[in-house]
Amino acid sequence: MQSPQTPYVNIAAYKFISFDDTAEKRPAFLEICQRNNLRGTVILSPEGINLFLAGLRHEIDAFLAWLRADARFTDLIVKESYSEKQPFTRMLVKLKAEIITMKHPLIKPELGRAPFVEARELKRWLDQGHDDEGRPVVMVDTRNGFEVDVGTFDNTVDYRISKFTEFPQVIEEHKADFEGKTVVTFCTGGIRCEKAAIHMQNIGYDHVYQLEGGILKYFEDVGGAHYNGDCFVFDYRTALSPELKETQTVQCFACRAVVTPREQISPDYVPGKSCPHCAPRQRAAQQASSAAA
Repeated sequence: MQSPQTPYVNIAAYKFISFDDTAEKRPAFLEICQRNNLRGTVILSPEGINLFLAGLRHEIDAFLAWLRADARFTDLIVKESYSEKQPFTRMLVKLKAEIITMKHPLIKPELGRAPFVEARELKRWLDQGHDDEGRPVVMVDTRNGFEVDVGTFDNTVDYRISKFTEFPQVIEEHKADFEGKTVVTFCTGGIRCEKAAIHMQNIGYDHVYQLEGGILKYFEDVGGAHYNGDCFVFDYRTALSPELKETQTVQCFACRAVVTPREQISPDYVPGKSCPHCAPRQRAAQQASSAAA
């Protein structure tokens, strides 16, 4: 909940839609964001828009009113959370070939979305142990391994991918594992799992859904039921709890690994220099260098 102690509104949104005038629109996006003192990133692509922005309430509202005046984005769905300080250091508007890189250009979400399941319905399925047709429900995490380590759904399938472009191959290799089951793909905010679900349909998966709005929308609607841990986010907050509040989890400046509060107790954790994940490698490299000298 927003309060005087958490004045910054953090929004995440995306939409797959034909957007052929991205180069022409980029200056306008940058100008409206700068005029309203917003920070974050807006990605413009021929396949749509993806954005993570933060600002004060009236600044965010002014930006959204401007954006939704474009008929293509009138129905843009936005997920909100709140913070005490600005979570981004600069304002970027980028032009990219895809709003989330998968390297499968035949995927056109605007031509037909994959079926989706909303948070409350998913919780009901997980409560009862099956979908409404009696099929077991399998959760498939489409995020990178380090994100999964911060938190994920109970008993989720995690292929430990290091980038989203690896997902198509790994999910095709394991297709037989999901026969007779209902698959629900999920990610932070919905964009990766939407592309993932469409790809799975394209290669012959019969019963696949995406979690509408991703983990953040799930937290907003039903809290942390059937979820273990927090949700990694790509800003200074590092992770949000099921209550959508900033946690004590941080990211190592040296190796970018996620460092839990427990790991921060380790003498290997030196803010800005090392953590339990990279300190052993740093020591080994120093020893090898000394031995070679």
